[in-house]
Amino acid sequence: MADVRVRFAPSPTGYLHIGGVRTALFNWLYARKTGGKFVLRIEDTDQERSTPESKAIILESLRWLGLTWDEGPEVGGDHGPYVQTERLGLYRAYAEKLIASGHAYRCTCTKADLDAQREALKARDPKANFKYPGTCRDANRPASEPHVVRFKVPTEGAVTYVDKVFGEIKTPNGAQQDFVLLRTDGIPLYNFGAVVDDTTMGITLVARGRDHMVNTPPQILIYEALGAKVPEFAHLPMMLAPSGEKLSKRHGAVSVTEYREKGYTPEGVLNYLVRFGWSCGDREIFSMEELVEAFTWETCGRGDGKFDAKKFLAVNHEHMKQDRLQSAQTYADRTKPFLVARGLTLPASDEHLMAALKTVRERSRTFIEAAEGADFYFRAEPVVDEAAATKFLVPAAAERLQGFTQALANAPAWEEKALDAAVHAWLEAAGLQIKDVAQAARVALTGRSASPGLFEVLAVLGREVSLARLEAGRARAAAAPAPAQNG
Repeated sequence: MADVRVRFAPSPTGYLHIGGVRTALFNWLYARKTGGKFVLRIEDTDQERSTPESKAIILESLRWLGLTWDEGPEVGGDHGPYVQTERLGLYRAYAEKLIASGHAYRCTCTKADLDAQREALKARDPKANFKYPGTCRDANRPASEPHVVRFKVPTEGAVTYVDKVFGEIKTPNGAQQDFVLLRTDGIPLYNFGAVVDDTTMGITLVARGRDHMVNTPPQILIYEALGAKVPEFAHLPMMLAPSGEKLSKRHGAVSVTEYREKGYTPEGVLNYLVRFGWSCGDREIFSMEELVEAFTWETCGRGDGKFDAKKFLAVNHEHMKQDRLQSAQTYADRTKPFLVARGLTLPASDEHLMAALKTVRERSRTFIEAAEGADFYFRAEPVVDEAAATKFLVPAAAERLQGFTQALANAPAWEEKALDAAVHAWLEAAGLQIKDVAQAARVALTGRSASPGLFEVLAVLGREVSLARLEAGRARAAAAPAPAQNG
């Protein structure tokens, strides 16, 4: 199936919406599964809203997600240009071809004319839907007059196609009207631009949200009028807000950039989004390689799904903590920017960084949480939680911290097992339990009452830093005022 060609065609009018990412992902998976081509096309004919900045955000977002394209902007290919405003001459040529074959015509009706007819119909029947009355359908208007180009929709028959998700879809031609292909300024409307582009780029399957199903019948009519091969279609269920509305910014973060800034892993984002419209039994967590292997249109569903931020975070957490989904080196590389953002100086050795991050990885749901959890490793002194220090670094803890520190200093090696054994030998001899000293030691070492395992922390901090922090904690405890006595 190496001849499969699919495309993602976003409009550069803002951020890349995660609903758009889901569409891109399904196309990308199918291309990778079949050995086909994934084409990126920029549909920038909305000239008032399209910006170079938005285009740059889209490209950067796709790269961050790993959804690399085989043809398109900044990559090239044999079917370019891949930006619609650079293809305007092509649309004009195809419009003239349809006029010459009798499938389209020039319409000189003005917006004012049509608005007046629409208002007149509304006055007669408020519930009626206005359809272009075909004023210029057989008039043969000259090209010298300002005009749009309209498609001559057949008055009989129906458009029928088999959707790879929704099955057979049939739309009577009588339910449609003679729609505009090309505006007066030569800018194509969506359906015409998409068909010309998909035809000339050899697209074999169009996969998109089911909100585009209304566009498919007119597009098929254009394909047939051009004598072009009609591609397959796959319409995907919608991603909805928890309330059932269309998902938008008022329901929370919906742009790829926001999730990157929140410290999500790109694979976690894609893993969550793939479940909107596709399933593989009860399995939920996949690597990208596993998704490519498992993906089929046959297991795509028709039911819309509701966005669940908690579930999204849970899926991301699995991708954060599982080595098979993200190597320790990748984890470290992706956490670095968030550590730097906290004003921290990173260790010269990635080995040390990975050792520190390993201790916080199980609990960290995002890279922001990983950076926060590992913060104390990379400061000269930990940021102390004063409430924790007041509670645990008290005079009674000073002597125990001294014994704890001495036991560590006498350990034969500065590694977890040896440190653990040395401390427990001291505890047994002193008639104490680990809970009698652990919280005070934890606050001294990390500045917090909650941290990774005590001996993990000691091993990563190293002998010199650990002993210095414990001594500082002991001194603070000894100098602390005694707790007030009741009664």
